[in-house]
Amino acid sequence: MLEVYERQTAAAADNIHAQVVLDHLQRERGRFKAESSNGEEVRIFLERGQTLQVGEILKTRCGKFLQVDGAREAVLEASTDDALLFSRACYHLGNRHTKVQIGAGWLRISPDHVLEEMLSELGLATVSTQAVFVPESGAYARGGHGHHH
Repeated sequence: MLEVYERQTAAAADNIHAQVVLDHLQRERGRFKAESSNGEEVRIFLERGQTLQVGEILKTRCGKFLQVDGAREAVLEASTDDALLFSRACYHLGNRHTKVQIGAGWLRISPDHVLEEMLSELGLATVSTQAVFVPESGAYARGGHGHHH
């Protein structure tokens, strides 16, 4: 069993022992069990509230390095060439506090038939697919901003 307590810099990427393939919900957690690409049990004990990034390097207690990879998962992908329409779609999803991955003219969300209908009615083309889902981290994810009244 491998135990992870710390994150590493990209310099450790030369000595990768194995990968840990995680979906977007797993990457948001600080403490969980997983399996490495070579079948070893991995227990991760990191600070809470700091999402693991695809490509990030983790160091095990015994000194081995693991790389975080994104798992392909079910997503709804919506696209349009119309910048105003795309902006409206992003606004409406943000207004609903929906996790969104944004690309050039496309976006991905977790499957949701109500949101799929909304995006279609706005005029975006939608398709259900499998992809690595890396939602935006949000306005407050980088720290340095407190919420004050």
